[in-house]
Amino acid sequence: MSEYTLLNTLYVQTEGSYLHLDNDTIRIEVERQTRLRVPLHHLSGIVLTGDILVSPALLGRCAESGIGVVFLDRSGRFRARVEGPVSGNVLLRQAQFAAASVPEQRLALARPIVAGKIRNARHVVQRGARDAKSADDAAALTATATHLESALRGAATAPDLDTLRGVEGEAARRYFETFTTLLRPGCRSDFGLNGRNRRPPRDRINAMLSFVYTLLTHECRSAAEAAGLDAQLGFLHAVRPGRPALALDLVEEFRAVLADRLVLTLVNRGQIKVDDFRITDGGAVLMSDEARRTISVAWQERKRELLSHPLLETDVPIGVLPQIQARLFARTLRGDADSYLPFLAR
Repeated sequence: MSEYTLLNTLYVQTEGSYLHLDNDTIRIEVERQTRLRVPLHHLSGIVLTGDILVSPALLGRCAESGIGVVFLDRSGRFRARVEGPVSGNVLLRQAQFAAASVPEQRLALARPIVAGKIRNARHVVQRGARDAKSADDAAALTATATHLESALRGAATAPDLDTLRGVEGEAARRYFETFTTLLRPGCRSDFGLNGRNRRPPRDRINAMLSFVYTLLTHECRSAAEAAGLDAQLGFLHAVRPGRPALALDLVEEFRAVLADRLVLTLVNRGQIKVDDFRITDGGAVLMSDEARRTISVAWQERKRELLSHPLLETDVPIGVLPQIQARLFARTLRGDADSYLPFLAR
C-alpha cells in the first residue's frame, strides 16, 4: 500500500546536539563534530529529547516539507511542536465541528473509540492469561478480562458522554490493577505498577508508559492532520486550549496493543533495567538517556512490523495504523461510512 508508505521518525537524545540544514540533509553536530547525516526526504517527523538546538533554517525547511518537530523535556514530557501550515479539506473540518456540536453525534463517534480501547486491552490481558506460568496469575487476568467484557456492554449502552467516560475510566483502572501480573515474576518487585500515575511518574513502568504514550500521541496527531482533520477537536476527550483532543482520541485504541505491549516486552526481556532510572528527592522517577534510546529504537522497529488490518484485509506496517484510522475517521465524518470502525487487534 504505497499510499501509506512508512517514513522514519528521527529521534535525537544526546544533550548538546545541534541540528543543521545542509542542502537536503540534516547534519547533527555534537561538540562541533558531525555525528550523523540524515536525508530529509527519509523523514516524516523529528523528536528531540532534552537540551537540543535546531537551526532556524532547518525548522523552516521542516515546516515547508510537512515534517513535524516535537520537543520533549529530559523526562520525556511534551514541551512543544513546530509545524508549518496545516492543509486539509475545509468541508471535512466543517463536518468535524458540526458533529462535535451535536451531543448525539459526539457520543456516536466516541463510543467506538472506547470500545476499541477496551477490546484491545482485553486482548492483551487474555494473551497474558494464556501465557501465565501460575494458576493465580491466570485467574487474576481472566477475572480482568471478564470485567472488561462487561465494560464493553456498558460502553455500548452508555446514554451520554459522561457515562461513557466513566465506563472507560473504570475499565482502565481495572486493567492497570492487574498490569503487574503481565510482567515476569522476577521483574515485579522492581517494575510493579500500582495504578496509573504521571506528572511526574512515581514508578518505573509509569515513566516508560508516559514516554511511549508521548511518542504515540505524536504519531496520532500527525495522522489526524495529514487526513485533513483538526487535531485539537476531539469527541471523547474534552477540548482544552493546546490539547490535541482528537489525537488523544485516536491514541486510545492503540494504547494496549502498541504502547503497553512494547513496555512489557522491554521489561520482560531485560532490555530495560533498574539502573536505567533515577528517583529524585521528591519521588519522581526519571529515565536515563540510554533507556529512552532503547525505547525509541524498539518503537521504530515495532512500527516496521507487518500485521493484517482486519478491515483492509491486507498486511500493513504497524506504523501506518494511525494514518489508516485517521482516514477512516474522516470518511465517517464525511458520511462515506455509517460508523467509525476502530482498529481491533487479533
